[in-house]
Amino acid sequence: QVQLVESGGGLVQPGGSLRLSCAASGSISSLNDMGWYRQAPGKQRELVARITSGGSANYADSVKGRFTISRENVKKTVYLQMNSLKPEDTAAYYCYASILPRSWGKWNDYWGQGTQVTVSS
Repeated sequence: QVQLVESGGGLVQPGGSLRLSCAASGSISSLNDMGWYRQAPGKQRELVARITSGGSANYADSVKGRFTISRENVKKTVYLQMNSLKPEDTAAYYCYASILPRSWGKWNDYWGQGTQVTVSS
């Protein structure tokens, strides 16, 4: 069974920082793209950042220069370093990964449980 477990969310003041982590575990043959999405109240889910297996990253315009996505392939973990946080960053953040399970010869999308990030004074 494959799962993604997120951690690192919380309450932070504007201008502060948080680091989110998301670790994949289970019967995994291969990992492809991994990334982070977020959803604020009353808004649709949006891509925050994505990183390929080779380390190529892209970001939403709203977080460029402030957020950094990275991954450790051996640990099967993706991170999101969030600096200079703003109130508009407040949202539930969800980890995403494209995974090829050992028991299934098809790539599948997996999601973390979500972690809440609240930026408020």
